[in-house]
Amino acid sequence: MDGLVSWGSGGWGIIVALAVAFMLLAKWINILPEYERGVIFRLGRVLEKPKGPGLLLVLWPIDRMVRVSLRTVVEDIPPQDVITRDNVSIKVNAVVYFRVIRPIAAIVDVERYLFATSQLAQTTLRSVLGMVELDELLAQRDKINQRLQEILDRQTDPWGVKVALVEVKHVDLPQEMQRAIAGQAVAEREKRAKIIHAEGEFLAARQLTNAAEIMEKTPTSLQLRYLQTLIELASERTSTLVFPVPVDTLEYFLGQGRRQAGAGREPEAPPQEAGPPSH
Repeated sequence: MDGLVSWGSGGWGIIVALAVAFMLLAKWINILPEYERGVIFRLGRVLEKPKGPGLLLVLWPIDRMVRVSLRTVVEDIPPQDVITRDNVSIKVNAVVYFRVIRPIAAIVDVERYLFATSQLAQTTLRSVLGMVELDELLAQRDKINQRLQEILDRQTDPWGVKVALVEVKHVDLPQEMQRAIAGQAVAEREKRAKIIHAEGEFLAARQLTNAAEIMEKTPTSLQLRYLQTLIELASERTSTLVFPVPVDTLEYFLGQGRRQAGAGREPEAPPQEAGPPSH
């Protein structure tokens, strides 16, 4: 009986030792994917280089590993109340694309780099947009995005974070400002329409002046134009057509007829003089 009790207590000890060994192995053996790196702290001190990817042995509790993702993070900045330089109150939200390029700096030099980058983006968005006018914000958004990206990238560089892109998503304007901008757009379209109409009138007047000069030099073209107008009027389906005939037109055609008649008539023989009477 005593042997059975001693064997049972020894067997339980072996089971407990195996469980502890299995737990230690599970803690020690780590597999990191391609997009992750491990920052190792050995007795509180960080190792010189991050580990991974692949199989990694961490001697816990001597070593402690912090996983850091190297993938691009998309952070949505909530709407911010901004007062522009021309004293217009608006709400603006944006999106920031960034990633970790130095895992040790992202863990050692800043606490919660994701939260820190998000808060920095919010304050930078308010400060930069507060220095521009509303028209510049609406018309030159690419320049503002580039300015935001440069400022954020410069400030997050000590943290080992690279800001790749900043995009202003939506600008929420007050109702009265929306109506004012709509009225301005309508006035701009009307101005362009009037300018185009005036340019058309100017070109038409120039062409009419040129045509009048040509007709003045060649009266025949005026007569041809008049006949063309009569043909266009005759093509319309009207039962009766009354049109005036200018006197100069009649004189032109009558003159043409006289010349053609004179050219077709044979010249008469000159009269012969009578000779002296014969005796």
